[in-house]
Amino acid sequence: MTGETTVREAVRIHGQDAQRHAVGALLERLRSDSGRLVVTGEPGLGRTTLLHWAARSFDAGAVLRLGNGPDGFTAVGRDGGRTTIPRATGTTPERLLAALRAAAGAGAGDAPLLVCADDAHRWDAPARAALGRAAGDPHDGGRVGLLLSVAGHRAVDPEFAHLPVVRLDPLTPPQADALLDEVTDGAAAPAVREQLLAEAEGNPALLLALARRLSPAELRGHRPLPRPLADAGTLADVAGRAALDGPDPRARDLLLTVAAALRASDVPDVDADLVLTAVRQLRPAAPAPDPEQPPEYLALAEGRLRFLSPLLGRAAHATAAPGRRRAAHRALADVLEARGHRLPSLLHRSWSLPGGAPVPALADRLGAEAADAAAVVSHRQRALAYARAAELSSPGPARAERYTAAAEQALLAGRPDRARPLLAAARDCGGPAVVRGRAELVRGLTELRDGPVGDAHQSLLLAAALLAADAPGQAATAALAAADAAWSAGDLTACLATLGAGPRPAQEGSPPHTSGRSDRPDPVRDHRLGMRALLEGRLDRAAVPLGHVVDRAGSDDRPEGLLRSAAAALLLGDVDAARRAGARALAAARSIGSEALVPQALEYLAYAELRAGRHAQARAHAEEGLRTALRAGQRNTAAHHHAALALAASIEEEPDVVARHVTAALTTARRHGLVQAATLAEWAAARADLGRGRPFDAADRLGLLVLPGPRRGHFAVWRLAVPCFVEAAVLAGRHDDARALLTDFAGWAAFGADPQAAAQLARCHALLAPPDRADDLYRRALARHDEAGGDFERARTELLYGKWLRRRRRPREARDRLGTALAGFERCGAGVWAEQARGELRALGAASRGAGAGALTRLTPQQLRIARHVAEGATNREVALSLAVSTRTVDYHLRKVFATLGVRSRLELARMVEQAEKTGAQV
Repeated sequence: MTGETTVREAVRIHGQDAQRHAVGALLERLRSDSGRLVVTGEPGLGRTTLLHWAARSFDAGAVLRLGNGPDGFTAVGRDGGRTTIPRATGTTPERLLAALRAAAGAGAGDAPLLVCADDAHRWDAPARAALGRAAGDPHDGGRVGLLLSVAGHRAVDPEFAHLPVVRLDPLTPPQADALLDEVTDGAAAPAVREQLLAEAEGNPALLLALARRLSPAELRGHRPLPRPLADAGTLADVAGRAALDGPDPRARDLLLTVAAALRASDVPDVDADLVLTAVRQLRPAAPAPDPEQPPEYLALAEGRLRFLSPLLGRAAHATAAPGRRRAAHRALADVLEARGHRLPSLLHRSWSLPGGAPVPALADRLGAEAADAAAVVSHRQRALAYARAAELSSPGPARAERYTAAAEQALLAGRPDRARPLLAAARDCGGPAVVRGRAELVRGLTELRDGPVGDAHQSLLLAAALLAADAPGQAATAALAAADAAWSAGDLTACLATLGAGPRPAQEGSPPHTSGRSDRPDPVRDHRLGMRALLEGRLDRAAVPLGHVVDRAGSDDRPEGLLRSAAAALLLGDVDAARRAGARALAAARSIGSEALVPQALEYLAYAELRAGRHAQARAHAEEGLRTALRAGQRNTAAHHHAALALAASIEEEPDVVARHVTAALTTARRHGLVQAATLAEWAAARADLGRGRPFDAADRLGLLVLPGPRRGHFAVWRLAVPCFVEAAVLAGRHDDARALLTDFAGWAAFGADPQAAAQLARCHALLAPPDRADDLYRRALARHDEAGGDFERARTELLYGKWLRRRRRPREARDRLGTALAGFERCGAGVWAEQARGELRALGAASRGAGAGALTRLTPQQLRIARHVAEGATNREVALSLAVSTRTVDYHLRKVFATLGVRSRLELARMVEQAEKTGAQV
């Protein structure tokens, strides 16, 4: 199985944006100065690929690939010409650099030269020293850029320790997914894709090597995959066989034992004393390794050992002789058992067994230990134990139940990629209805966070049906999750149908917070009843059950219950309660190590802060939420965080940031049917257009979301965008479209689920009212804002009121309103809207805060230089040539200059700089 007909070479670099930016900055710098940079990272992350990219991208001069041969340095040019530079030439930096320029055919002081030295750590010490000296201080040998790559899984060579470093990162799940799609033309079956991505762990070279192992039939899921998927040969090829074969026997034992210990560990390092005690059992007669001087691929810190490259650890374990590997696990099991660590001891005992025959007694012990709630072990370790117990079980229901339990724990650990193959294994084992129901519940929750939400809805409905007889509590949880899936998909009919399953409120003779069968509170049922009433437009019936769910946040310490409380509070429009419950849910999820729930808690926190108008706090939560969602493989949750970040950035001076997050959110939303996330992202893009003075664009985009028709946005979200549409539509002359929405929006405001809606409604009426009524409506809107709070929305009303007053020739009142609006926008960081307020104040002849010569002090040195050149009449290209930067860099900084100074034209900028010179300000 060569896989040559299946996998082709990647044509672009996936991920590593920050690293490419750093290398690109080096290439840009060579247009005016010399530079140097070291690229490092573990094997397979793409050091060589990045150097090739730099060589292809550099168009300002010559490129040399530098190597170290037996007769001296080898320099290979773009045309393939090879030159040998004698080793003695490297005794001084000047001689070596001159020889390099000569080899490239470039004279001193002419065009710059880029020298790429791959795997420089493999060079001998004299060659490394010569290269390190040449990459040291600036020199007069012309512009030379030295771009080196060194391994990140060993100690830094002292010759390179003084150089700037950029470290490569593993790919995120979406980046790895995109790479796999590119090299296989999207041919991988979904289940195969999940297993390839899970095994590769973000390492692009390993991902490609694994895909190449597969035949076309295996890649498409028509034949079983080889086991293990990441075999010893593949891991050794990617990690580098020299790294595994070099150490002496004692060092190899230490590497193997650390790697074996890490299999049962939930952290990337292990107790050094545990490992050394086990190693002594492997070779009792040999002297023990010195813990203070571990092999170069290990690091010791605070009594714990770790691999400098996780890939090397996997390879060290896989390539060891089977007997030696089992001996290491047996030694670890003995030591751990003696120290009272039962579950990891049993895991290592199971891995020390030969063959694959069932061992029911050990399987039962592992299963019982994994199920012990009192055991202080992580979700990942429980998942490992359940999965290993399933492998050791005889075929039958017990095996299916254990695979299902392993999938449940893997999902809680934030590893849906590990949960899916476990669910497939459970399905192959059969099992009773309740076990199949639990499996479908895990499958549905996995798809809800990282898959088509329509599929998630059906899986969760099936789970509810299978669990109804034997596990009614879990069935209710599955039904509520199915409603969440329909909600996310924007399917109101399916959402109501799902929420309508079970006892109707006709049985609600008992209080709404009880199940009707006992006096115990039932938060799942309360949440279901409240959501259904809310969607049916009966806030009076929704408030009581949802209020009970919110109130439980004060006594609940489980993240699932606290998340439910945060969601209920958002439905009621109680953003402060949502924030409190979300913060508690976040703390609870972190305390129990539930990586799956952390991104969701941060999502609720971000939305609560957005609803309250606290955009900076929302951005902080969403940025962390995006990182954790991507790390946990939750692309749907990541899409919501992208939407929240777009909304937060839409009030700032960052249109590029808005566009980036909108694109990312919509990419996943369209693929997985996330209507709610798509609506929020489109709203963010339109709000950014409106803030930048593009009402026609904003009205066109928002019209698709809020006006009646098949393309209307999410049923619970589009009303939030109505005030933006009304403002944009009025400015665009679409008054009739704006009026058509006010009746519906008035009902929404009366509904009471949005604390800002009443003030926004009065503002909308003011925008559409005749002059004799608008004044009173604007004042009424401001009074409502005082009741609801929220700096941003109040400042928007002040801005619109000030604009209206200025056009009615009431300059003094307009100045007061616009000044208050500016202060409000500045307070909440709404830079793009603050610029609108400044423009209106300038139109009145009033100097806004931040305008004038003193504002120049707020520019960075680079921005100040660009502002001075532009004020002298230079074009952007002329500025770029003068400062030896790219035109794109000038464009970017000039936009920042305009935004910071509150100017709209080069003429205004020139006047400001001229005024600064007259007053003696430093420019």
